[in-house]
Amino acid sequence: MKTAIDVQDLVVARGGKEVLHGLCARVPHGGITGLLGPSGSGKTTLMRSIVGVQRVKSGRVTVLGEAAGTPSLRRKVGYFTQSPSVYTDMTVRENVRYFASFYGLGAAAADETIKEVGLQEQAGQIVRTLSGGQHNRASLACALVSRPELLILDEPTVGLDPVLREELWAHFRQLAADGATLVVSSHVMDEANRCDRLILIREGAVVADDTPDAIKKQAGTDDLDRAFLTLVQEKAEVA
Repeated sequence: MKTAIDVQDLVVARGGKEVLHGLCARVPHGGITGLLGPSGSGKTTLMRSIVGVQRVKSGRVTVLGEAAGTPSLRRKVGYFTQSPSVYTDMTVRENVRYFASFYGLGAAAADETIKEVGLQEQAGQIVRTLSGGQHNRASLACALVSRPELLILDEPTVGLDPVLREELWAHFRQLAADGATLVVSSHVMDEANRCDRLILIREGAVVADDTPDAIKKQAGTDDLDRAFLTLVQEKAEVA
């Protein structure tokens, strides 16, 4: 199995407090890997480390065969942050074309990406006038425009209504079918069954790393919420 991301013994401290405690995880190439855990478990810190924008205390993060943050990865990795990373005083089209220009791409690539995320009707609209869901999709378009091999999505469906969530997950599935590797974080367990593989983390440590079915089988339940709680309890008892 080809590996897209390899995290070995990662230790990260933020604000003087250790957030990740020697974390190890691997993400296979292709498909959708879900990064699941409660708020404050270290999901965003791990994602920032993968993208190469997080200072680490020790450990190693390898992305597509190179050290995380290597300049040559910039076009290969797309990053969707929790805080929308678009300019609110520009239109959707201006934002996406601006990001496309970083990769030497023209207006056609930007406009096609806007269409893919369902914002063609809002393309000429100033971002600050968009709804929350539209704002999220504008940010997603900026992350997608370079057609990255690896897409890191930090809670992309938070605050979206069920219809928009369904549309985005359908788009994620299509990207994976086209060969991209996606890492999608969430604290909502009902999204976990949409993933090909799951990394469950709590308090900066990996609780489980396997397919959804294998995790449920390991915990002896068909419910992922219950599986997560069971595995957390088992880990605590061993510790």
